Amino acid sequence: MKVLFIAPYFYPSIGGVEKHVLEISKRLVKKGFSITIIAEDKNSDVTTNYQDRVSSDSKANITKKTVKSIYFDNKIGKKIRVFRFKFGRANRLKKFKIWYCLFKNRKLIQEADIIHCHDVFIWYLPFRFLYPNKKVYTTFHGYESYPIKKGAWLVHKISEKLSNGNICVGEYLHKWYGTNPTYLTYGAVTLPKAFPKIKKNISALFWGRLDVQTSILEYCKAVKILKKKYPEFFFRVIGDGKQRKEVENYVSVEGFKLSAEHELSKYRFAFVSRYLSTLEAMAAKRLVFVLYDNPVKKDCFAMGPFAKRVILVGSAEELVSKVEYYLSNPKEEKKIINEAFEWVSKQSWDRLIAKYLSLWKQT
Repeated sequence: MKVLFIAPYFYPSIGGVEKHVLEISKRLVKKGFSITIIAEDKNSDVTTNYQDRVSSDSKANITKKTVKSIYFDNKIGKKIRVFRFKFGRANRLKKFKIWYCLFKNRKLIQEADIIHCHDVFIWYLPFRFLYPNKKVYTTFHGYESYPIKKGAWLVHKISEKLSNGNICVGEYLHKWYGTNPTYLTYGAVTLPKAFPKIKKNISALFWGRLDVQTSILEYCKAVKILKKKYPEFFFRVIGDGKQRKEVENYVSVEGFKLSAEHELSKYRFAFVSRYLSTLEAMAAKRLVFVLYDNPVKKDCFAMGPFAKRVILVGSAEELVSKVEYYLSNPKEEKKIINEAFEWVSKQSWDRLIAKYLSLWKQT
């Protein structure tokens, strides 16, 4: 069976959606599926030597065949085809550029048995009517920003209504977007093979985007307070984003790493902002702290099955208080860690794959 995944970005780009698509693709290939992925070239605004949209379209017109992007790490599997295209800067015309590009490469759609969009159903919208009998599904991975804009809410509803079925990553999507999930998930994780001892007992690691949505500056403010009380408190930041320069006023920053989760073994606490990093921290047996700054993000974690297995706080001051508590109460810390690990150990990629297969089979 041929599956076409349409995703905003793909490996080696770093992010929750990118890893989600990569891991399920690798496992589907082992089950005999043929996987094709369409994604945007993350270097769209930069001159590169990668296959761009214009040359792809030109060559497609000459050969009448789709053109494979050369920006692809073949180590992830020869049976996974990846097509990356340059859509240009974000503006009102971008979606038309995307539709034009996909139309020029519509053979990818024609040859697929299943179309599955990851958040970006809007990319496929015109083709839903061009190929009305083609099965199409959507995975909703998260929210765009807060407050939620009416346009974003409308896109979610259109995506849901025009899809044959969907997977929602988080129950909060139903509350805030009105999305009715065919299947519900909170992601998946690969369990580590070993659990090294913590190298820095009074320490924390943050990894992720450095922007408003991840509350990184509030984490930094909390660490500043903690360092006054515990001078040996060590805080490490792995990531990048619009607020990097502001973060560097508090702490040195390392850029994104493909395997940042392996760094968890060196630190006692994990400061996170998204589901994937939460699951990875639980799998590494680290106490997870989540700082929210809006009601959507609060519900994102408070409505999840791991609500009692993470330390959810609403301010830098509350984070400081909770960190101090667990520094003084290691038994309570260990209890939560063990409960979290018991839950996360059941969140395997194979279990997630089963939901995809059931979705495609039942709808």
